[in-house]
Amino acid sequence: MDNIKADKDLDCLGLYCPVPIMKTAQLIKTMNSGEVLEITADDIGILKDMPAWAKTTGNEFLGSNTEGDVHKVYVRKK
Repeated sequence: MDNIKADKDLDCLGLYCPVPIMKTAQLIKTMNSGEVLEITADDIGILKDMPAWAKTTGNEFLGSNTEGDVHKVYVRKK
């Protein structure tokens, strides 16, 4: 995932379900189609929640990267 260039970043460290999804939904509305959002979180639930959210909203889940307890997930706006 190191080769993905995010257009915007969202820091959700210290936030737990459903807050990262809610913040992602709010921010992605302000983005242009095709732009990539990088979400950083320490809630392991993000690894299952974000792909499911992307699928239900029609956005594209690009993958994730975990280093220690920090997870970065990538979503491309439809």
